[in-house]
Order: sequence, then structure tokens, then C-alpha cells
Amino acid sequence: MDESVLLIDTPTTLALTVIALWLGYWINQRVSLFSRYNIPAAVSGGLPVSALVALIQLLSGREIQFDLELRNLLLIAFFSSIGLSSRLRQLLDGGRALAIMLGLAVVFLLCQNLVGTLLALGLDQSPLYGLIGGSISLAGGHGTALTWGALFEEHFALADASSLGLAMATAGLISGGLLGGPVAAWLIRRHGLVSTEVEAELPHLASPGRTTYLIDLDHLLTAVLLIALCFALGASVYDWLSGLGLRLPAFLTSMFLGILLANLLDIAGVEVDARPVQLAGDLSLQLFLGMSLISLPLLSLQSAFGLIGVMLLIQGVVTVLFTVFLVFPLLGRNYDAACISAGFIGMGLGATPVGIANMDALTSRYGPSPKAYLVIPLLGAFFIDIANATLVQMLLGFKLFNP
Repeated sequence: MDESVLLIDTPTTLALTVIALWLGYWINQRVSLFSRYNIPAAVSGGLPVSALVALIQLLSGREIQFDLELRNLLLIAFFSSIGLSSRLRQLLDGGRALAIMLGLAVVFLLCQNLVGTLLALGLDQSPLYGLIGGSISLAGGHGTALTWGALFEEHFALADASSLGLAMATAGLISGGLLGGPVAAWLIRRHGLVSTEVEAELPHLASPGRTTYLIDLDHLLTAVLLIALCFALGASVYDWLSGLGLRLPAFLTSMFLGILLANLLDIAGVEVDARPVQLAGDLSLQLFLGMSLISLPLLSLQSAFGLIGVMLLIQGVVTVLFTVFLVFPLLGRNYDAACISAGFIGMGLGATPVGIANMDALTSRYGPSPKAYLVIPLLGAFFIDIANATLVQMLLGFKLFNP
């Protein structure tokens, strides 16, 4: 193994993630601004840890890499819990909102690329950098940024396109987590919105400084079994679809299997306690996002700090304005619309899990929104990537991007 690289194994990565989450909760409890605007604990705790990791790398001259295999499993577990918590009535209720969001997503991707291109031209850079600073890195995330960046370097001789894309995606991930909660909380307070759903609280015993939740072991084992079935059956469906040439995110097939299992059990009259499923999903999401934040390659931001800073500032403003003046009103100006807005900002600037973490922080304070937890995962996991790739390919056909 290369001595210049320090590999952090899975148990240590998990331990650091838990420490980062504890740090985030501690910061949020003591910094009223963070708690008031619902900054996810993974963001407020993960960023200091990732900054410390970057400092250690600078001082030691060694690259630190984290074993993130567990993170991928946690993402599947979370989306499985989303599917297992979904009921047919909620799916039907969310159909109109999802249809609206599909149309808005296309317009939003076009806006991101238009803004990025204009900024690149204004800074006397290649318009291709505008696409990298637009939907490729922001709505697309790290994987999309790396793929298109390599293509731009090879076919258009665009220097450092991959590193710029990764840096932009990293900065977008952070900003999406910082902006989504505050904007949605402002919408909720401004319009006096409340959740119309009844939240099922976990029974607990309270004592000074401690809360002990009461979960039946049998119900917890049932939740574990159902999530494991989503893993196994979802993997089989994923392999089958891949053989047909249809590539979907692995967690999406697990979520669909969860939806199918939950509704089949309902039809069969089998009662499943949703609370352990919810708790397992919350834990998986927090650990996933925590691992993502502590492993952020912050040092990659320094290579193009000026360009990234300007682009991200403008893109953040555009995303917030688009959400406040289009997404929120068209979805009905209600509580679900506010929660979806939080998820949309996190997804549009960072990634789907960031959007869901924004909604998680919001709903833990203001109440549940099942519709938001259906719309944002389906929009972000499936449609955004397809629409993004199609739109970028179309834009590359214009003469402006092929001088």
C-alpha cells in the first residue's frame, strides 16, 4: 500500500461519524442560529471534522482516505425504510406534486446551466466551465461531475475539468445543507404553516437528562427482516434490470420493493409497527450523511476557490429564488410544499440525501410530511439524472459549446 495514503478502516470511520454527529448535536444545542434554522447535525458536526482531516493532511503530507463501503449500505437501508413507510394513499396524494416537480426540475436544470454559462463567459472562461459549474456538478453531484469532467478533458482539452467539478460538487453539498432548512423554516413561519399528519411518537421513559425509548424487540426484528428483504430482493431486481440494459440506482429498486412489501402486508391485514422502521431509517440517514461530510475532500476546493465561490454564490441565490417563487407557490403554499422546498434546495445544490436530511431536520421540529418523503427521493434518485444527462447532451450540440 502507498505510504503517502492513510486508509481509515470501516470501524474507525463509523466511530468518527458518531463523534461528528454528537458534535453536531452539541453545536446545534448551543448555537441558537443553527437550531432555529434547522441545520442538520451531520452538517454542523461533519464540517469541523472534515476541516480537521484537511489540516492533518496538510501538516503530515499524507492523503487520508475513508473506507465508505458501509455508507453505500446505509443509503440502501434508508431508502428501504422510506419505501416501507409508504402507503398507497400517500402515493396517490403525492402524484400531482411529483408531476409538478418533474416539470419544474427541467426548468431548474436549464436555469442552472444558463447561469453557469453566463458567469463563465463573464469571467472570460470557456462556456464549458459554465456547464461544470451548473447542473453537472450541482444537481448531478460528484459522480456526474467526475464523468463529464473526464469527457471534457479528453474531447475538449478543458484543463482541470474533473477537479473543478469535484470541488464544485463538494461546495454545493455543503451549501445545500446550509440553505435548505433556513429557507423552508422561514416559509413555514411566514405563512403560519402546520403539519396535517399525526406523528406517531415512540413511547419512552423520561428521567433527568435521559430519554429511554421503548421498542418491542419482536417489532424491531420485524423491521430488520423487512429492510433485509428490501436489500435482497432489490439487489435481484437491480441485477435483472441491468441485464436488460436499464441502469437504476441500487437504492431506488430497494425503495420500490419496500413500497410493494408495505402495501401487500396492508392488503393481507398484517400489522407492522412503523416506529422501528422509522428509527432505523433515521439512524441510517444520519450515519450516511455524517460519513459523507467527514470524508469531504476539502483540499480540492483550493485549486479554484475564486471561480467556485462566485459561481456557488450566484447559483445559491438562483436556487433559493426559484424555490420561493416557483416551487413553493406551485405546490400550494402549504406545509408539504415547504418541506419539499427544503429537499429541493438540498438536492438541487448538493445531492438527494442532503435534501432528505434537510427535510428530516425540519419535520423533527414542525411535524411529519409523508408527501415530501415520496416526492424528493423519486425526483432525485431517478428523474434528475436522466433529465440532466439529456439536457447537457443537447446543450453540447450548440455552436457556443463547440467553438
